[in-house]
Amino acid sequence: MDKGGSAIPDEEWERFLREAEAGTSGAPEEPSARARMVAQRLREEPGPPLGRRTRQPPRRRGGVWYVVGLLAVVVLFVVTLGPGRLAGRLGFDGGGGSAASGQPTPDDPFKGSPAEHWAAGTAGITMPSARATGWMSEKQVAEALDSSLAFLVDSSLDPAVLRGERPVKAIAALNPEQADVKRYLASAFDTPTRKNDPLLLFSRFDPSYARLAGDVIRTRGEITYREGERGAVEVTADVTFVYPLVRAAGDSDEVARTIARREIVMSWDDPDEVIIEPGTFSLRSYRVDSANGGCDNTTGYFVPEFEKERGPSDDGTRVDPYERSTSMDERMRDRDAAECGTATRS
Repeated sequence: MDKGGSAIPDEEWERFLREAEAGTSGAPEEPSARARMVAQRLREEPGPPLGRRTRQPPRRRGGVWYVVGLLAVVVLFVVTLGPGRLAGRLGFDGGGGSAASGQPTPDDPFKGSPAEHWAAGTAGITMPSARATGWMSEKQVAEALDSSLAFLVDSSLDPAVLRGERPVKAIAALNPEQADVKRYLASAFDTPTRKNDPLLLFSRFDPSYARLAGDVIRTRGEITYREGERGAVEVTADVTFVYPLVRAAGDSDEVARTIARREIVMSWDDPDEVIIEPGTFSLRSYRVDSANGGCDNTTGYFVPEFEKERGPSDDGTRVDPYERSTSMDERMRDRDAAECGTATRS
């Protein structure tokens, strides 16, 4: 099995920044160069890779979705911010170290958060090197990795999608032979429910309520891969996205941040083994853990709370939405899908 690259811990990143500022010789190299190269390749060669994909119908049981035949979990967890969390949401709480004090502003929307030192867009996503795996050659694996990154862009970074438009390009990358996913998409945008929630796969904000503060989204995460079932190349994306937002109306300069950690497992299937549409992949699993995106929210949009809307503190699990050393499995193991916990910072 080939797992590809690994994420860079926050401590290592902080060490890099300190050494770089001090001009220390041998300071570690910024880990995002590969992602920038891939982003450039996506701009120059937008064509999809060779096709692949299976069918796996999701069912909800106790807050967990199963993609039948592939035993994949699809979960949406949310974390809200209580009034007693203002200092934590703007700074470092819960063992995250210290940060610059003060409120974020439209000109400095990541102030006081770890995302101040994260890269923007695809530059924050660590990419592995390609090598022949399963049914694919090295070149085909490279194409699958590039298209997997493109799906993240089209589903969680595209400006039109973020302002509420349908993620047409991202949906086109999903295997249409995956019948239950197709049914999920058919109802998720027009009649969203907890079961059929577009936020499970896509980041969207109601343009009449909130808009991005600037055009920068900070990210940290990784894409890895291995050989999956029937020789498929199974690509896993585990990425945290930080969205700074301001109110859509009025002249308030208050900035709220929504943080969404997504884990998506994409199976690039062997067309000799699985019924697929060329240029598409099968969803093995998809889940999101979000902070300040709206508790018990079935609008189909993330709904960040600004100071006036902030409700009473929740007694649920305390979660640091920036912490990435804990796996998604461990992070969600003891939490119910409907639980609204408390973010220690935003």
